[in-house]
Order: sequence, then C-alpha cells, then structure tokens
Amino acid sequence: MKGWAILNSIALAVGGFPLAAAMPDRMDAARAAIHPVENEAAMRQWLGRVPGTMDYPPDFDATLRGQGSAFLVEMSSAPGCIPCGDLWGKLGRLRTRFGFSVRTIGEEEAMLRSGRLGLPWIGHPVAWLRPAGDPDRLIPIAIGTDLEANLARNLYLGVKMQTGVRPAVGVRAMAKFTAIVGTRNSYGSAR
Repeated sequence: MKGWAILNSIALAVGGFPLAAAMPDRMDAARAAIHPVENEAAMRQWLGRVPGTMDYPPDFDATLRGQGSAFLVEMSSAPGCIPCGDLWGKLGRLRTRFGFSVRTIGEEEAMLRSGRLGLPWIGHPVAWLRPAGDPDRLIPIAIGTDLEANLARNLYLGVKMQTGVRPAVGVRAMAKFTAIVGTRNSYGSAR
C-alpha cells in the first residue's frame, strides 16, 4: 500500500494526475489530433507547427516525373473550406512540376472511400492517389492540408507503394497526417 502511495505521488509530481484518474479514451485522443480551422490565420498557425520533409531519396524527382502522368490525385472539397483551397493550390503546383492529374470528388464519395479504408471521416480535405486507370487502388496521401514538401513526399511514397514497394514502409512514413481541416461552420454541415 505504501508503494502505491509513492507511485501516486510521483505521478502527481510528474504528470499532474493521480494514477487512478481516468486516462483519455480514443475519442479524446482523436479530438486532440484533429485541427479544424475557420480562417487563414488559424490554418497558418497550425501549419507552422508541422515539421517539413527535408531529405528526399535520390530517385525522388525521377520517380515523380517519370510516373506522375500515370496517376490521379483526387481530393474532397467544399465551398468555403480554407484548408481545401490551400491543398488545391499546393497540389496544382505539384501537378505542374510532376504531371499528376488532380480533380475534386464529392463529400459522399470521400466518406465512402474513408469508410472502405477504415479511416474516420473528420472533414475536408482528404486527398487520395490512384493509378489513372484503376479507381479501386486508393492510397490516402493527405488528411487535411499539409506543407508542400510533405505532400510531395506522400506522392512519392504513394507512387512507390502502388508500384511495388512494401506497403508497411510507405505507410509508416505517411502515418503523420496533419488533420488540419475546415470547420463545418465554414463549409456547411456534413451529411
């Protein structure tokens, strides 16, 4: 009993909560990981906290330039969604640089895709990469807007995964989506 009291005192001193206190559940964790923004300033503030990709593999440019036209990026969007406009602009620049096609899809299609892949629907934008001729081979490359360098990295990893790199390698590298999304107030209610 005395040992428990000592551990509890240490937990209070270090973490500020007793060991017997309720730990956050999955929903609390999910809410903490989602960053809805209503304006450009809030979005820029969140993007300022995102670490950017600095190092690329030697075949980065050759892979994306050589295979970009064989792939399509599809993203969800909604009128008035600030992160959607930001992501659209960045994908447009990457399209020009690497030759990817980019188009929008509706909210219902985006929610169905998220559900098929076991991803929770958290809002717009979400972007997927797929081979131009195969609508069923989807890989999410962005959940929320992100830094352009990170989007380029995710495009590269998505192309590599679609063309034979072991999926676990790419998934681990892409696992840190920003979840900087528009608020329901900024683009209407979700169905």
